[in-house]
Amino acid sequence: MEELNLIESIERYIHGEMLPEERVFFEELRKNNPGVDQMVVEHTVFLHQMEKYGDRRNLKATLQDVHNDLFDSGQIKQARETKIVRLWLKYRKVIAVAASIAGITALSISGITNYFAPKTTNRSIENLRRQISVLERRTNSLNNKINQAPPKNHTEPAFKFGGTGFLIDPKGYLLTNAHVVSNASVTSVQNIKGQEFKTMIIYLDQASDLAVLKIIDSNYKSPSAIPYGISRSNIDLGEAIFTLGYPRDEIVYGEGYLSAKTGFRGDTLSCQISVAANPGNSGGPVLDKNGEVIGILSNKQTEAQGAVFAIRSRYILDALDEVKKDSAYSNIRLPQGSSVKSLDRIQQIKKIQECIYMVKSY
Repeated sequence: MEELNLIESIERYIHGEMLPEERVFFEELRKNNPGVDQMVVEHTVFLHQMEKYGDRRNLKATLQDVHNDLFDSGQIKQARETKIVRLWLKYRKVIAVAASIAGITALSISGITNYFAPKTTNRSIENLRRQISVLERRTNSLNNKINQAPPKNHTEPAFKFGGTGFLIDPKGYLLTNAHVVSNASVTSVQNIKGQEFKTMIIYLDQASDLAVLKIIDSNYKSPSAIPYGISRSNIDLGEAIFTLGYPRDEIVYGEGYLSAKTGFRGDTLSCQISVAANPGNSGGPVLDKNGEVIGILSNKQTEAQGAVFAIRSRYILDALDEVKKDSAYSNIRLPQGSSVKSLDRIQQIKKIQECIYMVKSY
C-alpha cells in the first residue's frame, strides 16, 4: 500500500498536480534521495512510452473506422486494397520494429539509471515512504482546515458574561443566578460535551438572585432522570460540601464545608461556605455528601472579600413554587431525592456533571 502511495505521488508530480509547497518538498526529496529520483525517471519514461503506444492504437483504430465507412458507403470494395490498407501492410513491420526499439530504449534507460544511480537501502526507501505519507497527511489536514474554515467576514459573537446552571427538570428547565442573565439579550447553555443549546428566561428575581431558564432547542435530548435532589433540611456547621461549575471552559470540582449558617452581614437568605470559587461558578449547585443540593453559589456580594456565599435550598424551592403558578410551567417536576447517595465521590461527580451546564449571556 505504501509503494502504491509513492507511485501515486510520483504520477501527481509528473502531471503537475501537486500543490506548490508539496512540489517543493518532493523536489527536495529527489535531490536528497537517489531512489526517488530513479523512480521518477523510470516512471516518466514508462508513461511516455505508454502515451506513444496509445497514440499508435488510436491511429490504427481510426484507420480501421475510415476503411469501414468507405466500405459501407460503397466507395471501396473488399477485394481491392485501398491505399490506406496497402500502406499499413507495407509498413507494419517497420512499425513493429520501431515499437521494439522503443521498448528496448526504455529498458536501456532503466538499466543505465540503475547502474549509475547510487544504491539505496531498504531503510532509505522506508524513510522515503514515511516522508511521503507524512506529506500527504499534512496536505489532507491543510485541505480540511481550508474547507472547514468559516468565511473571513464571519465572526462568532462573544458572550458578555458566563456562569453555571443545573437542571431541575429533565425537560430542560435549569436554575442559575439572576445576575448571570439579567442583562442578556440572548442566553444559551453548553453541556459537558460542548453542545450548545438556545434558552429563554422564564423567571428572574433580582432580590433572591435566582433565575430559571428553559432550553428551547430542538437538538436537546433530555436525560432519563436527574441524579440529585433538592434538600429541604439544613446542614450543620462543618459538614462537607462540594461544588461543580464552569469558571473556565471545562467543568471544575471544588470541595469544602459549611462555615456559617448565614450570609453577608447576617443575611438569612444565604449561608457561607469554605470553597474556592470564581465568577464563572455563579449559579452552580452546592451539594452535600449524599448528592443533595443544599444551595446555589452566588458571588453577587462582592464587598466581603475572600468569602463565598450560597443561596439556601429552601429559597430555591420557594422560587420554583412561584414559577409553577404560571400554568405554562405547572408541569415542572423537581427531582425527588438523590440516586447517588451510596456512591463514592468520583462516581457521584460522573453522574451529576451530565446535568451541569455553562450559561452564556450575549
